Amino acid sequence: MKTVLLTGFDPFDGERVNPSWEAVKRLRGARIAGHTVAVARLPTEFARAPRALFRAMARHQPTLVLCVGQAGGRAAISLERVAVNLCDARIRDNAGAQPVDVPVVEDAPAAYFAPLPVKALAAALRDAGVPTEVSYTAGTFVCNAVLFALCHRLTEQGASTRAGFIHIPYSPQQAAAKPGAPSLALETVERALRICVREALR
Repeated sequence: MKTVLLTGFDPFDGERVNPSWEAVKRLRGARIAGHTVAVARLPTEFARAPRALFRAMARHQPTLVLCVGQAGGRAAISLERVAVNLCDARIRDNAGAQPVDVPVVEDAPAAYFAPLPVKALAAALRDAGVPTEVSYTAGTFVCNAVLFALCHRLTEQGASTRAGFIHIPYSPQQAAAKPGAPSLALETVERALRICVREALR
């Protein structure tokens, strides 16, 4: 059975949960389009997150890699199209690091397009009634660093693996403590991820 790898992050910035991991772990062992879903939780740390992702990829040899992260303040599923070679942190990561104007990978290109059919995924999600957007910035925090490192690794290896990054809003549990903040139910995120996996494999 071929494998799909989904990743989420641990909580950061004082939060007690991270909806990316809460949604991803619901899909552990699921079978979608002839593939089994493997999951991994990444640390919200610039130094360790890409290494943890690469270890999971080496273990599972996935056909498709979808990394998921929390983007508080966004109101829709955000399909990231671009990763930039820049770490510029507004807050500290979970290891206390706060890099400013530092490349993700030295002597690498300035940016990569994610090897994922984001517009097809967006159309499928909208057809299913899921609020969705194509995003052209994954920020400059750990999420972007993971996406850039992933794209760079696949490019260096000449791999045909499809891969990308999806940002999701706060969970209702988090938004309850942030009046006015948009949120999305974990059940909706789980359904969106199933759709994304099917469409990306198709």
